Amino acid sequence: MRPGRRSCRRRMARILVVEDTPANMKLMLLILATAGHSALQAATGRDAIAVALAEKPDLILMDVQLPDMDGLSAARELKALAATRHIPIVAVTAMAMRGDRERILAAGCDGYVEKPIDYRKLLDDIARRIQAGGADRTVP
Repeated sequence: MRPGRRSCRRRMARILVVEDTPANMKLMLLILATAGHSALQAATGRDAIAVALAEKPDLILMDVQLPDMDGLSAARELKALAATRHIPIVAVTAMAMRGDRERILAAGCDGYVEKPIDYRKLLDDIARRIQAGGADRTVP
């Protein structure tokens, strides 16, 4: 460790990225890999549910607008299932209008991140959620 640098131990996580836009998926995978996280992928809400049930990721980054079922519907289904309700879900959205935060949280998401992604904020948010065991719904 270099002098003057703090030891920053972050728990590495398996994260399911649900995103239907290839460029956005590539960006998210790069951000997660750079931080040492491993990523699972799904391009639809139905695929997200199947992958979450099979793989039990530590966290789900869920795009809100998906082709088959929107991300909030997928989040509701995941939170209704005993096998996946404990997995924190962070909505990833371009929506930043008044009331969207409340709507996203009411759907069962534990938080949300706005597009365009600020990778530092995203990684800090992931680290806090993983360290807290995903239970902290107050992380913006």
